[in-house]
Amino acid sequence: MATADVTKIDYYEVLTVSRDASDQELKTAYRKLAMQYHPDRNPDNPEAEEKFKACSEAYSILSDAEKRAAYDRYGHAAFNGGAGAGGGGPFGGGGFAGGNAQDLGDIFGDLFGEMFNMGGSGGRKASRVQRGRDLRYDMTLEFEEAVFGKEKEITIRRMETCIDCKGSGASKGKAAVTCTQCGGRGQQRFQQGFFSVARTCSVCGGTGTLIVDPCTTCKGQTVVQREHSILVKVPAGVEQDTRIRYQGEGEAGKFAGPAGDLYVVLNVKAHKFFERDGDDLHCVMPISFPQAALGTELEIQTMEGPATIKVPEGTQSGKEFKLRGKGVPHLNEHGKGDLIVEIRVQTPGKLNKQQKELLKQLGETMVVENTPHSRGLFEKVMDIFS
Repeated sequence: MATADVTKIDYYEVLTVSRDASDQELKTAYRKLAMQYHPDRNPDNPEAEEKFKACSEAYSILSDAEKRAAYDRYGHAAFNGGAGAGGGGPFGGGGFAGGNAQDLGDIFGDLFGEMFNMGGSGGRKASRVQRGRDLRYDMTLEFEEAVFGKEKEITIRRMETCIDCKGSGASKGKAAVTCTQCGGRGQQRFQQGFFSVARTCSVCGGTGTLIVDPCTTCKGQTVVQREHSILVKVPAGVEQDTRIRYQGEGEAGKFAGPAGDLYVVLNVKAHKFFERDGDDLHCVMPISFPQAALGTELEIQTMEGPATIKVPEGTQSGKEFKLRGKGVPHLNEHGKGDLIVEIRVQTPGKLNKQQKELLKQLGETMVVENTPHSRGLFEKVMDIFS
């Protein structure tokens, strides 16, 4: 085997990887070193530039399977004419200029957002086209409107395509002209040693064209602000913070870009006695001790009108009664939730003389042993008592 060129550092050492490193490990190592030593990040630093060139050369060889195999066998001699029976290595004459430029370009596109080429050309022009901004409109609803749904017309201010220039940004009869800075390419190319780096043109923003005679209405922005009305259809069953999306009803995009969306965000007011839990409604119904002890019929107002609840005798405070289908409609589905009514037995705060006497007489006939019990035993006692 021929002797390797001792004047060059081992490519694996340059990239700080082992000789059995995978392709992904090579790429990761090179990405890290290239970011560290790139000339744009180290201006006026010749040492950093030399290290950048060295790691780029190492990666261009080791990232190519055929060249890596030759390097592993012959070392640097594989690329300077010092290996093989015929006095020349398999890649005699130097292999870096013909390295994996496409792979390098991909890496530098990720790192710097620019077109990186080994003396080549290419790149795409940037586009002026911009998507319009999304808009938000906060709508407040009464509790009943959220339950049953509502249609309401709203007015918003938004950017719309300029009618006078039809969204071109140029005055009537005029058009964009070729950028003189980049010659319409949208990029300016700079030479750094044997590297050619293309950057976005700072004058035209990469589009390759300029508007020199802008529309007087939109000042070349292609959009103007106007008021716009839209009918919002709130479906039955919506709740707090529900978002209704209207596609394309946001602001117009610049230079014929797609429009954004409008999001109507709902704020639902509280009800005076109903509380919502999903699609179920909850409320509390106070009753007197005689009503709880003797039983009664109660009329309760639901979202759809009055309904009757039969309270059996001996009902305890906290007992719940469920009225099926009297809750909130399921959003975009059939059926409704339930109305759950909790009974609360009220103890009067003040009694007149006659009421006190009657309660005393009742108390003498209802003797309860006032001693502590566990919660479970107390409930059993109350069941027996009732």
